[in-house]
Amino acid sequence: MQNAEAQIETPLAGVHRRAGAKMGVWFGCTLPNDFGDAREEQWFANESVALIDKNYRAYFTFTGPDRVRYLNAILTNNIKDLANGQGVVSLLLNAQGRILGEVETFADGERIFLVSYLMIRERLAEVLEKYIIMDDVTFSDDAEKFGTLALEGPQAADVVKELTGADLNSLPELGWVDAMVSSRTSDGATAGKAGSDNSGLSERIIPCRLVRRFAGMEFIVERNKLERLWDVLLQATRRHGGGPMGYKALSAQRLVKGVPWFGYDFGEKQIPHEAGLESSHISYTKGCYTGQEIVERVRSRGQVNRRRVELLFSGEGVPESGAELTADGKPIGYVTRAARSWFPPGVLGMGYLGKEHRGVGTKVQWSGGNATVVEFGEALR
Repeated sequence: MQNAEAQIETPLAGVHRRAGAKMGVWFGCTLPNDFGDAREEQWFANESVALIDKNYRAYFTFTGPDRVRYLNAILTNNIKDLANGQGVVSLLLNAQGRILGEVETFADGERIFLVSYLMIRERLAEVLEKYIIMDDVTFSDDAEKFGTLALEGPQAADVVKELTGADLNSLPELGWVDAMVSSRTSDGATAGKAGSDNSGLSERIIPCRLVRRFAGMEFIVERNKLERLWDVLLQATRRHGGGPMGYKALSAQRLVKGVPWFGYDFGEKQIPHEAGLESSHISYTKGCYTGQEIVERVRSRGQVNRRRVELLFSGEGVPESGAELTADGKPIGYVTRAARSWFPPGVLGMGYLGKEHRGVGTKVQWSGGNATVVEFGEALR
């Protein structure tokens, strides 16, 4: 959890507090730490289905005949080959190759929809506008217009199918479709399976954009429909033995999967290769973009002095962000993020270490004990 004061509160803050959630600051926004039992919430994501409030997102829409060429020239991944209904994750770099932001772009007919983070919204808008000089491009800041909720877990596909008719498993990662969330309601409360023929119940239709992500689906919806959608999704997850998940459990779940978080595990202090993003966020065949010279120079050199690693901590203590890592009493790196996981059990984290100490199996120390460099996908099976 970030220590800085949140500047933005999720539109669902009142709903969460009334449900007994403990709130915290995540991605610069006030979001739920937990809903009473973080262990159970991580269980939902592993064994049934978890509902997540992801209202830390910023949204921009690009139009104009030069929109594809323009974005392709400032982002690290291949935008020009995106087909309608596809999305891709990229980085926005400065001229020195440092990471200014992580962004996702989605091809949508004559538009490109871009999703990033509210904590960098103003700066991102400034940078995006700065590079528009002779290009026929118009972009709008839609952060106040949309919100995002998500379902994750082995039964997420069943819930998505039940409520929308969409097949989650037919979409690639970051693939998207527009759909309608359908529910039958009585006296304002969600009741029963969508499409059921129950006397006295009225049908509610909520238009959404569905985006495939990890082991689930995100629902991008207009802000004024967020609370209604949360209620519909919550009731559906409850019917499937799941429930809401806060960010203590979500952070642990992402660490188990080895997924780094922008603003926590990488940011403006790093270049892509240091953050371990050179395979997932960069195209090496797309042509020029801002920061490419540095990226190619590091690529040709073959290594960086310091790189992000995955860590398994001994004992029960959970290191704070920035905790020093040492070897033989000498500082050699630091922790970016750590969390307690219950599935599988352990204290997991990420951090940065020099090349002499980042081999898998290397043991280092922090003030609360030892840590071992691991690859989560292998070490935690």
